[in-house]
Amino acid sequence: MSILSGEDQIHWLQAPANASVAKYVQCYWLIEKRPDIHTYSYPKLNPDPAAHLIISPSDQAYRHDTCSGSTTGAGSHWLYPHQNTFELDHSQPFIHLGIKFHIGALYSLPECSGNTPRLDEVAQIQGTTLLSEREINQDVLIALARKEAKLCCDQLDALLMPWFEECTEDQHSKITCKALHQLDDSIISSLGQQLHCSQRTLERSFQRVTGLTLKQCQSMNKLEAMLEYLYQRSSAELDWVEIALKFGFSDQPHLIRYLKKQLGFTPKTYEKQRGLTIDVYGGVSSISS
Repeated sequence: MSILSGEDQIHWLQAPANASVAKYVQCYWLIEKRPDIHTYSYPKLNPDPAAHLIISPSDQAYRHDTCSGSTTGAGSHWLYPHQNTFELDHSQPFIHLGIKFHIGALYSLPECSGNTPRLDEVAQIQGTTLLSEREINQDVLIALARKEAKLCCDQLDALLMPWFEECTEDQHSKITCKALHQLDDSIISSLGQQLHCSQRTLERSFQRVTGLTLKQCQSMNKLEAMLEYLYQRSSAELDWVEIALKFGFSDQPHLIRYLKKQLGFTPKTYEKQRGLTIDVYGGVSSISS
C-alpha cells in the first residue's frame, strides 16, 4: 500500500487483495481536502485511458471543465476514459473514494457489455448495479476509508466480487488484454505479428473494447510515465533535452509541442507551477499549496 499524506490532503492508494477483483480493478484510492486547508483550487487531471467509479457523499458537488464545456453534479459518479485534460474544482472541502479499473475492463461488465465505450465523459451514477443491488452505504464506506484503508479495501473486494462473477470475456477482450501487456514496450505496427493475429483484427478489437486506438492509449501511458518521472525530480534535475530523448521525442521542440497540446502549458511553466497538473485518481499525485 502506498500512503501519501501532508497538510493539504489525505491520500492513499492500494491494490485489491482478491486476485479475482484485481483482474478488473487496478487500485482503490482516497483523496480528501479538509476545511482548514488551503491549496490550489483548480488542479488539472491528466488524460487517462482507465475508467474510475468515484464514491462521494450524495450532497457533495463536483465540476469538471474542458475547453469544450463543463460537467457538474453531486455525489457518486463515473469518470470515463478521457483524452482531454480536465480542470477540477477543488475550491471547497471534498472527499472521494475511488475504484480505478484496468483499461478496457468495463467492456466485460454485464451492464456495459455490448455498449460502445464511453469516452471523455463524467456521468452521474444512476441505477449502477454496484451501488444499487449491492446496497453499498456510501457514508459508511467513506468513514471506513478515512479510518482504516485496508479494511475499506477488503470491504470493496467483498462488494465487487459478486459483480465480477457475472463478467464475460470474448475474443476481443482477450486479445486486448494481451496487447495492453505489451503496448508500452512495442512498436504498434508489429504488435499484431507478436500476438499472432492480423494488425487490422488487433486494432478493431482494441478500439471495440477500450474506445481508443492503440496509438492513443500508448500516448496517454507515455504521458503518465513522463509526468511521474518529472514529479520525482526537482527543477534543477530536469534536463528537457534528455527527457525528450528518454520518452521517445525527436527533440525538445517536439516535447514542448506535445505538452502544450496535451496539458496546455510548456515545460518551463510546469517547472514553476507543478501543482497545475495532477492525476490524484489512482496515479501521480502532485498537489501544491
